[in-house]
Amino acid sequence: MRRRWVKVLAVTVVALAALFTVADRVAVHYADKEVAQLAAEKYGYRNSTDGHLDVSIDGFPFLTQAFSQDFEHVELDAGKFTVDTTGNAQGGYLPVERLRIDLRHVRVTSLTARNAEADLATGEVTLSYDALSGVVSRLAGSGGSVRVSQAPGSAGQAAKVTVSGGAGGRQGDSGGTVLAQGNEIALTVPGAERPVATWRIQLPENTGFTEARSTADGVRIALVGHLVNLGASRFTR
Repeated sequence: MRRRWVKVLAVTVVALAALFTVADRVAVHYADKEVAQLAAEKYGYRNSTDGHLDVSIDGFPFLTQAFSQDFEHVELDAGKFTVDTTGNAQGGYLPVERLRIDLRHVRVTSLTARNAEADLATGEVTLSYDALSGVVSRLAGSGGSVRVSQAPGSAGQAAKVTVSGGAGGRQGDSGGTVLAQGNEIALTVPGAERPVATWRIQLPENTGFTEARSTADGVRIALVGHLVNLGASRFTR
């Protein structure tokens, strides 16, 4: 009789653990979608037909984190969305290849206002050379197509690029610069006294660009934030 009781108890514990795991995974899946929707609405990271935005709340169990309103690690991955120039220049939209943000120690500070804070945010923005080439060609308006490609010499927040074709009234290959400061990205081409265009990417408060470099895959821009205010958040309901 005792062995049977122990067996029933063991089966019951395993069944409850399995149910809790299923409930936990269902809850985190729902929360991921809720946060992704909020980020899309607040930051505009999914404003194109082929754009994507995924949010992943890591750590187990999720329900314990939700009850404490404290999350260890939240990842945001967006891509193929567009940003316009700060001056809304016609044809000045710039497709963003990818934006990745990792948030550490995220706390829900207000349920009624749906606000959240994170101790640390790190991430990266990637701009493809095709996207940069396209926007420069559209904004140049003359001299044919322009090709932007990798160049050596990136330093700090300035990524060096090669600009080929008719830009700024010049033909041939010359050096250009993609400068990332705050949450703005400015592109300067040869012969231009001021940037061809400046774009602003919406980032969580207290987050900004720290480094830009020209790589074989595109221009990569690092971002960092401390004591980040995420605004109206829906990590919990």
